[in-house]
Amino acid sequence: MILFPAIDLKDGQCVRLVHGLMDKATVFNDDPAAQARAFEQAGFEYLHIVDLNGAFAGAPVNASAVENILAAISMPAQLGGGIRDLATVEMWLARGIARVIIGTAAVKNPALVIDACKKFPGRIAVGLDAKGGRVATEGWADVSDLTVLDMARRFEDAGVAAIIYTDIDRDGALEGLNIDATVALANAISIPVIASGGLSSIDDVKKLLAADTTNIEGAISGRALYDGRLDPKEVLALLKERARC
Repeated sequence: MILFPAIDLKDGQCVRLVHGLMDKATVFNDDPAAQARAFEQAGFEYLHIVDLNGAFAGAPVNASAVENILAAISMPAQLGGGIRDLATVEMWLARGIARVIIGTAAVKNPALVIDACKKFPGRIAVGLDAKGGRVATEGWADVSDLTVLDMARRFEDAGVAAIIYTDIDRDGALEGLNIDATVALANAISIPVIASGGLSSIDDVKKLLAADTTNIEGAISGRALYDGRLDPKEVLALLKERARC
């Protein structure tokens, strides 16, 4: 299982939101590239980046910050936020992003996901963000009538590399991952699932590792890493030990 440290970009800074609200942003580092380097030096092997401004604008906004991050690290990075067309997918992959996350556009234009998967096999993930069990779009500002499972099943045969499932009600709040919903989704589809939203301690990681599923690729951690509730050395040692089993 992979633990993805998260860098959420707002106005060029590394921030964390609470429940996806832009006016509840806490700045943790004004140098995202330095933060990315620190994560790599701590032993993490795959970075998760979100262009928060881009998610609301519908187009990349923090491109220079993303490029600075990519120049500072050698580990792969996945990126979401403001990716609404094939040209943007192609642009980010060409600039060094390992995997692009399509969120809002996956809900509103599923054909984009299908086309992107055909053109860039293995490099497209879908981000499904849930509020009260329903899929939210436009930077979590709009809530649809679709359930996460309904949406995920649409991409079963598209070649999607992963589904990143975020529980918005828990995101940034350190309330613990929604393990039950994550496991239910992982067991209902064949696409690997990445858990996100609310990871608060190493206990959440242990619960995920002990869950009754073989279809969880990993989890994303943000605030818990930034405020010291999750110790990188301890959690990475746990994951390495479990990988040997």
